[in-house]
Amino acid sequence: MESQNYKNHTRYYAPHHFVFLPLLIVLEGIGIYKVFNDEQNQLSWILFSIVIFLIFYLAIMLRQHYALVLQNRIVRLEFRQRYFEIFGLRSDAAEEKLTFGQIAALRFAHDEEFKIFLEKALKEKMNGDTIKKSIKEWRPDHHRV
Repeated sequence: MESQNYKNHTRYYAPHHFVFLPLLIVLEGIGIYKVFNDEQNQLSWILFSIVIFLIFYLAIMLRQHYALVLQNRIVRLEFRQRYFEIFGLRSDAAEEKLTFGQIAALRFAHDEEFKIFLEKALKEKMNGDTIKKSIKEWRPDHHRV
């Protein structure tokens, strides 16, 4: 496996991204095509297209919502644990001042860079994307959804 970094840290779930969603897109295309080319059953094809679109929308939104909510909670817990391990203190005061994007970005930094970027995030309001782009020694996360 290639070493993880900013450019390749996105992850895909093949059955969802490359089978189910493309199949729904094809079915939606067929439905829209039939709406304009099958006048006898036009209303049925309109309803078919609406149903396929709703299934497509729900498939994307529910999968993302459940996974991201859980992942966000875990990322916050990881931040608290790591903060405690590095500083020996509770992270409440620091966590309240950080956005989730900053917290999520900090997890990719090794301990020394974590300290540096945490300070910059708190004092200079360095955003999460800038933190990730600035990391020299990327700490990979191969378990994300």
